[in-house]
Amino acid sequence: MKIFAISDLHLSVNNPKPMDIFGPAWEDYVDKVFADWKEKVQENDIVLMAGDFSWAMKLEQAKADFALFDTLPGRKIIIRGNHDYWWSSISVLRKTLPENFFPLQNDAIKLDNSIFCGTRGWLLPDENFSAENQKIFDREVIRLEMSLQKASQLREKGEKIYALIHYPPTNFAKIDTSFTKLFEKYGVSKVIYGHLHAKKNPELFYIKNGIEYYLTSCDMVGQRLVLIDEV
Repeated sequence: MKIFAISDLHLSVNNPKPMDIFGPAWEDYVDKVFADWKEKVQENDIVLMAGDFSWAMKLEQAKADFALFDTLPGRKIIIRGNHDYWWSSISVLRKTLPENFFPLQNDAIKLDNSIFCGTRGWLLPDENFSAENQKIFDREVIRLEMSLQKASQLREKGEKIYALIHYPPTNFAKIDTSFTKLFEKYGVSKVIYGHLHAKKNPELFYIKNGIEYYLTSCDMVGQRLVLIDEV
């Protein structure tokens, strides 16, 4: 089984919002993702999708975007991004999304011998951080720990834990944050994140304190799925 990742697809089947206005990296990007996906992914593989899947405002509008990707092979694990306004209650999502989509919210899932968990995350605190931002950040830290606790409960024989988070969990200087400390506390092997766009010379992969970090925003990775692991 192979584990791939890609994020920030920003789909808009029912309410077209052309992404190529943001630059040439977005030209025909859905076709490019499709072609690469079909070439790489087998039915038993897993694709991790770290947020911003659809521009839709309502779940009913997002159904067409999910139907589009439901035709592709593999099992898809997805978390919420900051633009996923269509994301409703987790119970509703699990009843509505195609059966090969696995949304995560304050919990974890084990597929075969691998464990997956995650949360949206938030901006990192700085000297200009507002009280509202601090409130959201603190809440996301709690949600991440809830997800990691669930993952830890599922771990029986030292299985790898893969954590998804939409916002970058640290800055370009790779400082310790509440997010990175939790990843280390619970023995996460690999972290997949997105959110960043149009960065020059982005650092797509690095290792911090023994944990591998992967940036997978689709424009940053050339509209190609990133191979995260083979187990």
